[in-house]
Amino acid sequence: MESHPEFSLPKNCKAIVIGGVGGIGSSITRLFLQLGAQVTATGLNAAEIDRSGLRGLANLTLAELDVTDDAGVAAFAAPVDELDALINCAGILARDREFEVEWFKKVLDVNLTGTYRTCAAFRRALGKRSGSIVNIASMNAYLALPRLPAYCASKGGVVMLTKSLAMAWADEGIRVNAIAPGYIETPLNAEGRKDKAHYDRIAQRIAFKRWGQPDEVAGAAAFLCMPASHYATGSVVVMDGGFLAG
Repeated sequence: MESHPEFSLPKNCKAIVIGGVGGIGSSITRLFLQLGAQVTATGLNAAEIDRSGLRGLANLTLAELDVTDDAGVAAFAAPVDELDALINCAGILARDREFEVEWFKKVLDVNLTGTYRTCAAFRRALGKRSGSIVNIASMNAYLALPRLPAYCASKGGVVMLTKSLAMAWADEGIRVNAIAPGYIETPLNAEGRKDKAHYDRIAQRIAFKRWGQPDEVAGAAAFLCMPASHYATGSVVVMDGGFLAG
């Protein structure tokens, strides 16, 4: 069978998945491992890491990281000399509470500023390997929800941050792209999915008539870190089952 190395991860790929023990993050972590990468995946604390079921996997390092901690992020990045792929999956939402200023700021600090913190912290290491950044945005960067003002604002910010960094760091060989998932079944939206009428109403609005699964997002993250996508930067790949197409 003919080999197509451009559709493989870089040789001896080193990847870091921030929030890599969460719903979409853990699927990306598992796929990168399957594709032969050495992966470090982070979670906020030991309990979150334990819930992921990732402990004990070969070629995987698990670490606790709070992306709102400037010093913590800097210390986490400091030992990393070279890096092929940085995937930013850490994210929170706080339905209705986001109208409170303190919660609004907290959501932005995790989803938007936290994404920038890690991008900036690993810039030098990524530049040494002409590495790729993949930020997880959201369909809600384009389609607002009334009960999530901070979440929608933060994901819109992630899209524009992605485009700005792509332009700023292109001369360093760093590619910066994003994925905008639609309605994906993850722990982040588990509470909302308990309302069956709400769940079914959304499913009927999607072209595929169903919610997506985290594994259906992971492939896009891998592709954006492969040589096959080497001309893509500043791009946003929407993975929404056709929701925005209608």
